[in-house]
Amino acid sequence: MTLRSWATPTVIGAFLVMAVSGVLMFFHLGGALNTFAHEWAGWALVVGGLAHLTLNWRPFTGYLKRPVAAAIMGVFAVILGLSFIPLGGTAEGRGGDLRLVMGAMGNARIETLAELSGQTPAAVIAALAAQGIDGAGADDTVTGLSGGNRERQGLILSAAFAGMRTTE
Repeated sequence: MTLRSWATPTVIGAFLVMAVSGVLMFFHLGGALNTFAHEWAGWALVVGGLAHLTLNWRPFTGYLKRPVAAAIMGVFAVILGLSFIPLGGTAEGRGGDLRLVMGAMGNARIETLAELSGQTPAAVIAALAAQGIDGAGADDTVTGLSGGNRERQGLILSAAFAGMRTTE
């Protein structure tokens, strides 16, 4: 088997998995298998990409002589470099902090959401029922009611805080 026979098909296949799984991950769809496939397809893309680059070194260096192509590659190189700069107080950056908050909210009981939003548990339960989430009790958690579905968790939290009283 020659390098040429598998390099480009590997890049194409890995790109397909990376593109679809990446879009699903962006919209918080899919699950653990989707993340697993995305991570491992990334390695396949690296291996296939390096093999493809080896086979096409001369055309690649030709792109570096074209201003538009060099600029596009340069922009992505700068984005890559900037992606290593932490943006928050943690190593994960602000996204890590938000994940911590959302994880805590997922473990919150309806009674706690009512307290945080300045409502009664009955008002929050009524708001959930209006969104089609029936049978909620004050001791139920967001994760329990959603079955772990992030989209449904968002719906529950939105409904719970829709009637929030603010103090100004």
